[in-house]
Amino acid sequence: MKKPPAFTRTIAAMRYDFPVNALIQSLKYQSNLVIAPILANLLFTRLQTIVTRPDIIVPMPLHPIRLRERGFNQAMEIGRYLARQMKIPLLPDCCSRIKHTPPQAGLPWKARQKNIRKAFGCTIDLSGKHVAVIDDVMTTGASLNELAIVLRQQGATEISNWVIARTLPELTQTTFHTTSPL
Repeated sequence: MKKPPAFTRTIAAMRYDFPVNALIQSLKYQSNLVIAPILANLLFTRLQTIVTRPDIIVPMPLHPIRLRERGFNQAMEIGRYLARQMKIPLLPDCCSRIKHTPPQAGLPWKARQKNIRKAFGCTIDLSGKHVAVIDDVMTTGASLNELAIVLRQQGATEISNWVIARTLPELTQTTFHTTSPL
């Protein structure tokens, strides 16, 4: 990799495919909040194998305009259950989305990177901390990487992305296993 990401690792519970994609879309776009604990449990099961536990969990922030439109932050809803199960503090307000951008979905890879640039802020000192960032889906990783850059600027030494689902290209079985245990 010519330019490695700012985050340390990504752990995904599932591949972004049916029926997981339908569950995520139902939560996100139909306000079906009863799905949040189901998705959190999928991720919790996957996280039973991790060796190093993070110090804190941070949900991927939504811009206040998007939060008002949707009425909730799906990453926060998933994170609430996960933090309780894992007994790790959830810090929902330490990071914010300071730039209102069009949704990443549907944008090409390079456009996603440009769209999300300088979109996040963080107000907490994270010196020496291992931070887990919760999100619903990882596609290109542009949003997660941009938030990781900000977390590193605040002193985080390790950043784990915890996502419900990850979109993956069709890969050979060997490559697939080295990329993700899905």
